[in-house]
Amino acid sequence: MILGQDKAVEQFRRAWDSGTLHHAWLLAGPRGVGKARFAWAAATRVLAEAAGPKDDFPGLETSPDHRIAKLIRAGSHPDLRFLERLENPKTNALARSITVDQVRGLSDLFDMTPALSDWRVVVIDAADDLEREGANALLKMLEEPPPNCLFLLVAHSPGRLLPTIRSRCRRLEFQKLGDDVMASVLEVEKPELGAADRARIVAMADGSAGRAFALTELNLAPLAQAALAILRDGDPTNGRRSELAIELGRKGAGERYAAFLGLVPSLVAREARVLSGVRRERALDAYARSRELAALAPRLSLDPAATVFQLGGILAAVP
Repeated sequence: MILGQDKAVEQFRRAWDSGTLHHAWLLAGPRGVGKARFAWAAATRVLAEAAGPKDDFPGLETSPDHRIAKLIRAGSHPDLRFLERLENPKTNALARSITVDQVRGLSDLFDMTPALSDWRVVVIDAADDLEREGANALLKMLEEPPPNCLFLLVAHSPGRLLPTIRSRCRRLEFQKLGDDVMASVLEVEKPELGAADRARIVAMADGSAGRAFALTELNLAPLAQAALAILRDGDPTNGRRSELAIELGRKGAGERYAAFLGLVPSLVAREARVLSGVRRERALDAYARSRELAALAPRLSLDPAATVFQLGGILAAVP
């Protein structure tokens, strides 16, 4: 079920039901608010209805017992392709981008007749991760799309995409989730959490269910509290930021480090909303700088410990 994004669901369903489905959709919005879940639900619904039989499930839901849904869950549907950053077998880390070879590999999908219906679907998560040549290769496909082909592009920062790609997509906006939706999601997905813990995580997650899961599963809450302490009280001895850098620079901390990078700008933004005057101005500046660093660090393979220490310095300039 896709919670909190009723408008996006309604717009897509209306286009599909009326037979006017655009060939490319840009799913734009913050991380962790349901864009990828929407893409998979939409892909499943389109391919299932095209192949039949149709069901009467609401929204973009498809019966889990539908034969097409089973094939997609098993990763064996011949008319569906999914592009994401691949893992480097030497480093066990994700590649910095989705490569042009991955995009060109879609040609086998388009060179053959669809197998199970007359529709084919491509999901790209996230389109922000396309390398330049890959983006250009995708653009050619969007300019001359095959019939009955659906592209679903997840985008956390759509402004980084080529303008020509954006112009060829119908855009769906995904909003931050409300606190009530966040609490419901956590109650379903994390029933072991008490009401007080749920409320604390909802406050820190800033409308992102994905961030809320990371806070619990990756034990990010103590790191978030440490970052907030620097943001509110400073770090005159560099001790707090050094502790964070050591913790997140450890071997095997890659997943926590990546989640922390995504968390810090949202913490600063939330704090800025309750500040005023000069401190608010400094917080807004810290938000812009932390967001830029969080976006650049993975792409440039910056040292995690040094990056976290630098983030700490940005936060320490606010008080």
